[in-house]
Amino acid sequence: MSIEDKLKEQIKENNILIYMKGTPYEPRCGFSAKTIQALIECDSKFSYVDVLENNDVRIALPKISDWPTFPQVYINGELIGGADIITQMHETGELKKLIDSAQS
Repeated sequence: MSIEDKLKEQIKENNILIYMKGTPYEPRCGFSAKTIQALIECDSKFSYVDVLENNDVRIALPKISDWPTFPQVYINGELIGGADIITQMHETGELKKLIDSAQS
């Protein structure tokens, strides 16, 4: 299975998935930390992949998603966006609604 197929499978199998730098407990960039905080504040149960520990993912994912930076948040198989979009959605309450529907 190619890395691209593996990534598509991961995205499909996880309701809420974040590709980030570091881990939720030890984010290794401010954008990842901000995004994780928004997900936690929305009571989200999510999976994550540390792109710093998985170089092949860090290289392949932007080609699949057409999104060049990390973090990348996927909900129900769809790329929602990175730190700025997630933060904005969190502030408006839109993120919580999307997360609640993904977890129900």
